[in-house]
Amino acid sequence: MDKPTHLVEFETMLLGRHGLTAKTRRGAGHLDRSAYIVLCRLQMQGPMSVGELSDAFGLDTSTLHRQTTAMMKAGLIERIPDPAGGMARKFRIADEGERRLGEERAYNISALETVLREWSAADVAAFAGFLERFNSDIERIDRRPWPRP
Repeated sequence: MDKPTHLVEFETMLLGRHGLTAKTRRGAGHLDRSAYIVLCRLQMQGPMSVGELSDAFGLDTSTLHRQTTAMMKAGLIERIPDPAGGMARKFRIADEGERRLGEERAYNISALETVLREWSAADVAAFAGFLERFNSDIERIDRRPWPRP
């Protein structure tokens, strides 16, 4: 395991195993991973149709129909007419979705701050920069860029 890419593979495997984010929370109010990601995308990009979500995530529309139906039942998103006047209906984040996403994000940030407590601000910034570069390169190869703040 002496090649750097082997080390990256190993460390990303471990990262997926560690429960640093809200996925480890138990009880009411917890968002599952797919809802969290869809809500983040809608918050960043604004209303999106099932087709736009399908393109953004590289998922088939039947998967997204199931996810959006569950999210609508939970009051996280709502279906609206296309604000641009198009024929497709779009989904936007509902007040309950905004509230729960905010709670989930605060929990995740708190967990990360606990882990990174002894890191310097420069190290945290460098790590964030490397993660952004890593994700951006994946998005470029996959041709699915993610909007960033």
